[in-house]
Amino acid sequence: MNSVSQPSRLLVGRYHLEHVLGRGGMGVVYRARDLLHEQFGEPRSNVALKLLGESISQCADAHVLLYGEFALARGLRHDRVIRMFSFEVDTHSQIAFFTMELLQGVTLDRLLLECSSGLPWRELQPIALQLLDALAYTHQKNVVHGDVKPANVMVGDEGVRLFDFGLGHAQSQAAVGLPSVSRSRFNAWTPAYAAPELLAGGALTTAADVYGVACILYELAHGKRIGERTSTGRLLRPVQLPRHCWPALRSALAIDPEHRRITVAELREVIGCSRPRWYL
Repeated sequence: MNSVSQPSRLLVGRYHLEHVLGRGGMGVVYRARDLLHEQFGEPRSNVALKLLGESISQCADAHVLLYGEFALARGLRHDRVIRMFSFEVDTHSQIAFFTMELLQGVTLDRLLLECSSGLPWRELQPIALQLLDALAYTHQKNVVHGDVKPANVMVGDEGVRLFDFGLGHAQSQAAVGLPSVSRSRFNAWTPAYAAPELLAGGALTTAADVYGVACILYELAHGKRIGERTSTGRLLRPVQLPRHCWPALRSALAIDPEHRRITVAELREVIGCSRPRWYL
């Protein structure tokens, strides 16, 4: 399978690529017009279209990776998770791609650039809860996102949306024998948000997602990424974070996954609690 070098290409006689929305370690996402839907008067005829980047498209099994991402996320149905539409191949150009909903808003990494001191709790809490809702749902469906970071979270008028499952894993895929490929060999992890065990070559588990989302929450409350820890490996509580939330977040940020025992759902319960419970 090949990649697209010109954004004006027409794929399968239906999708007209307009411009690049984003580039990642393995793929390129375009804004595209669905000409078929336009012809029938569909008011929302724009989609997001993802295909392989030029470098990775040269790998013989790269298209398997692309289909794996689509298959991973197509069964997810949640207001805070991006919706997949279809996986297709343009036979003329031998380009594989999939379409998904076009998200509106700004990615969380860009929002953080404007918040050097962190977000006030009244603004932070709703974002945190919606993101944790999305991740808790994916884990309930036995899907691990694998790349939880601000650049993969959209914030818009309709709230938070989690997207880009390109480094994810689903137990159901392995169970039914769907083809898969090792993501780790592409060295696509983002060090600032990747769990230490992933960077060390360990297995991808829900604990890695817990660490990634905890890094985001810490940054939202502190205004900066996790930097140097104290000599004992401890972190200081961000000023914007309520005291009763800190033990749970600190647990989620444990370097050793064996000590990272809290789940996303449990972290969500703590973040959503307005005050500490008397029996804790």
